[in-house]
Amino acid sequence: MSQYAYLSEPDPELPQLPRNTDPLPADYIPTLKQVMTNMQIDRTGLPADSTYTVENRTIAVDGGEIAIRTFSPIPVADEEPEYPMLVFFHGGGFVGGDLELDDVNLRILSVELRLAIVNVDYRLAPEFPFPAGINDCYTALKWTVEHCKALRGSISKGFVVGGISAGGHLTAAVTHRSLKDPFFGKHKITGNWLQIPGLVHPAAYPPEYASELLSYVQNAEAPLLSKAMIDLFYDCLQGPPTHPDVSPLLADHTGLPPTYLQVCGLDPLRDEGLLYEGLLREQGIPTRLDIYPGVPHGFHATAPTMTAAKKWEADLRAGLKWILAQGL
Repeated sequence: MSQYAYLSEPDPELPQLPRNTDPLPADYIPTLKQVMTNMQIDRTGLPADSTYTVENRTIAVDGGEIAIRTFSPIPVADEEPEYPMLVFFHGGGFVGGDLELDDVNLRILSVELRLAIVNVDYRLAPEFPFPAGINDCYTALKWTVEHCKALRGSISKGFVVGGISAGGHLTAAVTHRSLKDPFFGKHKITGNWLQIPGLVHPAAYPPEYASELLSYVQNAEAPLLSKAMIDLFYDCLQGPPTHPDVSPLLADHTGLPPTYLQVCGLDPLRDEGLLYEGLLREQGIPTRLDIYPGVPHGFHATAPTMTAAKKWEADLRAGLKWILAQGL
């Protein structure tokens, strides 16, 4: 048994959520895409319009274009009108999601933490298989560097890349890729923020870490995200399992920036996040880790009144502040 098996014991506050025991229907992916597109987002608590600016833009990528949405605080009093940059990638298993999923949270964070933010709508599998999505994210990173001044951003004050679920995977992948790119040698990413990330293809689990990667089986039928769903998402992605863009946990971590992770105990992806944090820490890379025992992948959106969900929100703010402080 994994030393972390106790983290799978359900939180007493967790609502009754159905476990994923049935086979996935043949139309699961198109249905998921539609559900995520039509998802009703609670827009209460938005900052006043007078406190920030929002712009919808399109940028050119290989083979087409993608949408991005930018958020910039409006300077107050004697505040210097240059803010740290955050580039964010949404979740959705590489197959779903869009700019709306994290829109409210990013608006709030932009104003609260004084961040210039770029939210990226990368192309989705299976219509756009590997490496389209990650290439889109990488292009958006370079676009951000080249246009940060227009966003009232300054990468010299911080250049953070973050994402949730599949977006956390993409964050780790593009950051590893940037380490070998002379462009980013001059414009270094200063921090990573990984929320409930998947970091290694299940078919590429390293044998030497077999005893540390058990949550994929322990939590195979967990609510909200199951082993079967993960397998299907990777099948749609169509990437080589051992490729560092598909399994960033397998890459050389030398030179990675300070990294903050949020990991859920009842998540099949749990042990990937915990192992990744440990590997980075062993190499002397500053890390910060928050674990939420007994809750499944994405619980904070399904059960926002839980004590753990409120902790999640407080933690991510403290974690982002920690990342920014590392570069000072």
